[in-house]
Amino acid sequence: MVHSAMKWLSFGALVLSLNFAACSDDEKKAQEPVAPAATEQPATPPDANASFQADNVYFSFDEYALSSDAQSNLNKMAEHLKGQKSAVLQIEGHCDERGSTEYNLALGERRAQSVKNYLTQLGVEAARVPTISYGEERPAVEGHDEAAWAKNRRAQFSLSAP
Repeated sequence: MVHSAMKWLSFGALVLSLNFAACSDDEKKAQEPVAPAATEQPATPPDANASFQADNVYFSFDEYALSSDAQSNLNKMAEHLKGQKSAVLQIEGHCDERGSTEYNLALGERRAQSVKNYLTQLGVEAARVPTISYGEERPAVEGHDEAAWAKNRRAQFSLSAP
């Protein structure tokens, strides 16, 4: 009987020591610093406005009709604007230095409106394409020859996202 009691005591001591060892390992693991799992950051989409370049639209002397090149350019702008619902495209009408101040302001407005009308026909909301005319007041190129005047007869754009 003593012998069998000793077996049980020895067996019990073994079980206790194994449990203690297991607890000690668990406690050690709990105390060890755990490196956070590497988290992947979602890819941020590129700013569409940063990569978009709104090219100027140029006009012939005393004209506000859109050329086929201008229409092609505006088709691209319209697609961009339809994809960027919060973007606003300010349209500025400009003229060369020939003509009176009043005439050039009116012609610059007709040029800006011509661009706006085309964009709205392509599905861009009119409120997102405000217009302003600067007439001859903000030339792109200084000069008094046809090369300079051709660069100044334009609609210029300013894209923003409120």
